[in-house]
Amino acid sequence: MTYARVAVNIPTLSGEFDYSLPPELADQIQVGSLVVLPFGSQSVQGVITQFLEQPAVAQTKPISALLDSQPVLTAAQIELAKWMSGYFLQPLAAFIGLMLPAGISQQADTQYSVVSKQLPLEELGEVQKRLLSLLQERGALRGRQIDRHFGPLDWRKSMQALVKRGWVAGQPVLPPPSVRPKFVRTAQLAVPPEQAEAAMPTLGKTAETLRRRGAALRCLIRQPEAVNVAWVYAESGCNLADLQELAERELITLRETEIWRDPLERLESSEENRTVILTPEQDVALGQVLQAFDQFTSQPLPFLLHGVTGSGKTEIYIRAAEEAVRRGRQALILVPEIALTPQTVRRFLVRFPGQVGLVHSKLSDGERYDTWRRARAGLLKVIIGPRSALFTPLPDIGLIVLDECHDASYYQSEPPFYHAVTAAQHYARLCGAVCLLGSATPPVAARYQAERGKMHLLDLPQRIRNGQTDTSDAGLPPVHIVDMREELKAGNRSIFSRRLLESLAETLARGEQAILFLNRRGTATYVFCRECGYVLKCPQCETPLTQHVEGQAPDLRCHRCGYRRQTPRKCPNCGGTQIRAYGLGSEKVESEVQALFPSARTLRWDWETTRHKDAHEIILSHFAAGRADVLVGTQMLAKGLDLPKVTLVGMVLADVGLNLPDPFAAERAFQVLTQVAGRAGRSALGGQAILQTFQPEHYAIQAAAGHDYAGFYRRELGYRQALGYPPFTRLVRLEFRHADVARAEAEAARLAARLTADIAAEKRLETDVIGPAPCFFAKVGGLYRWQIILRGPQPESLLHSKNLADWRVEVEPVSLL
Repeated sequence: MTYARVAVNIPTLSGEFDYSLPPELADQIQVGSLVVLPFGSQSVQGVITQFLEQPAVAQTKPISALLDSQPVLTAAQIELAKWMSGYFLQPLAAFIGLMLPAGISQQADTQYSVVSKQLPLEELGEVQKRLLSLLQERGALRGRQIDRHFGPLDWRKSMQALVKRGWVAGQPVLPPPSVRPKFVRTAQLAVPPEQAEAAMPTLGKTAETLRRRGAALRCLIRQPEAVNVAWVYAESGCNLADLQELAERELITLRETEIWRDPLERLESSEENRTVILTPEQDVALGQVLQAFDQFTSQPLPFLLHGVTGSGKTEIYIRAAEEAVRRGRQALILVPEIALTPQTVRRFLVRFPGQVGLVHSKLSDGERYDTWRRARAGLLKVIIGPRSALFTPLPDIGLIVLDECHDASYYQSEPPFYHAVTAAQHYARLCGAVCLLGSATPPVAARYQAERGKMHLLDLPQRIRNGQTDTSDAGLPPVHIVDMREELKAGNRSIFSRRLLESLAETLARGEQAILFLNRRGTATYVFCRECGYVLKCPQCETPLTQHVEGQAPDLRCHRCGYRRQTPRKCPNCGGTQIRAYGLGSEKVESEVQALFPSARTLRWDWETTRHKDAHEIILSHFAAGRADVLVGTQMLAKGLDLPKVTLVGMVLADVGLNLPDPFAAERAFQVLTQVAGRAGRSALGGQAILQTFQPEHYAIQAAAGHDYAGFYRRELGYRQALGYPPFTRLVRLEFRHADVARAEAEAARLAARLTADIAAEKRLETDVIGPAPCFFAKVGGLYRWQIILRGPQPESLLHSKNLADWRVEVEPVSLL
């Protein structure tokens, strides 16, 4: 009997399990196959990771069913998932789950139904009453369906009490895949046109019937290929019964035809496939990348392409992808945000028509499933998307690109924790692919690695305008620092400095466009009572609520858990009526622009305005087409957008986030300010950036204003070395959450003491424990957060033998907040 090792699709489960292969499936199952199998009392999904001659256990259960005739994961993907599980200390099944498309991956659940009709409601708690009412009204429901009704409220203990008393029954279930191929009914002429014409007088007994059926036949004569019946209905006015009659007479053929759900069908590209002449710097960089396709070693080094904003990095990516495709391989192009995908896709579509696939979370399950299947079949040559696109099952990857590789969006900040930049570099080694990381502001750690020979460093130091290198101060826009303390002394209490107002007025008068950037959304930063000073906070997170004005009445929202409430008329603390909003957000900036420049057309681009499908593309296309004069936005504006008509960028408050208690805060501030400033002056129109700040002397502000990456890098590297932070050491962050603050503190103290003792016992002189301490955001979603930071050459090795099931473990975190 043959055996198989299986990664079981239970996200919290680590490791693999051995099963036997039933004879009827033995010839069909392959490594990477998706199967159904018994696990305890449940039926669950799993993926075959390898075949075995002998299992690790004496008795094995047989696999129940095969869900897909083709493997759902490639061999390289399985190896990547195993490596990520070991490197990031996360369950293997969680990474396997990330590689399966939405709708295919299903997890075991419990279906609940009411058993007893006579229930003593007076004995039940409020949650139990709600559960019973829901089940009686809706019928049997699965646990995840009940989750949608109760939100963050824990209902499971109440449900278990109902099951224990025999009033509710619970049955383990495995939901079937929720997506499948899409088919449409098509019609096609089955006889020569002259035979169809001859049959038209005999097609019905009434004039109307003759007209409809004749019109349908004429449509199909004009369109000899199989066409969707919906088009025939629209063109001829016929109905299904008419087409069925024509098929019965063997004049046409009706069949079900599979169609691909392709999100790019809606994407229009106005770009032309024109020949781009490379600058000398681009030519040198591309030459080194192309040589790498022929010079693979067992450990190929990635490339770090350090190019200023507007230096032509994307053209290098496209040329590298062309080389991969020319060799019969495929390319993965990762971007940090969904916002960037339409712009990037358009440029690649021109060069790879019909060969580009788009992957991101705002697509429908069907669109993602079909793109996944086309990629698996090798029908797509280029895949573009954010970090989740890394897990697309391309059969032979030859190139992996990570544009804006400094961006924190590449880090997944919820379980399973991982950094896509780190994972992509290892994946490239597994696939024998070229890995290309690009940024105008590379992470300090990445630049340090490149200088130490662990990456190939490529430089594009000058901006390109109209196809030519601009050597005037690297062609970058001048950045003017405005000290907002001086503005206050001069009596200007506006959110805009005098210089920014004057420049904005001049820009609008010339018919040009401006961007106003604020690293914060909403109307006001917090809302408080002027009589007693009480600040309205989220009851779940204890963070100040942000005011939003949409419609008639403003409401208050928590940006961490989504809690919402109306602005109170009276203070909950003292009963006073002087409730006021303080600070500013993107909504406030937009309203101020509209008040000061009533004729200016404004657009806002932040989280609130981009929650719906295609919202990023709509806003960006409207602005690029000149349908708005001023674009107000948050961090999405720092994501590598190419907007040639923008001649003014105003950074309304550059200090946001600069002084957070996080060793990476200054680097994040420098990167976002440099990137936003780079949106200006990307055409012959030129441009400028104005940076408003209360800390003009800060080294990150000064470096961003001078486009001085080298200066910032040297100073930041010195601070990191003095304080013992990456790249001179490695970090692991451990976080414990609990509704009881004392329990959270006690668990953190217990683990910290154990880790400290282990460090001493193993004589790890270069490893230490920071904490335990409450997180900066001490409460989120009703749970208190305590954290421990491990710092040393290999701090993660301390954790391999420990049970950390209740802890959130982050290897190489991008933030310690």
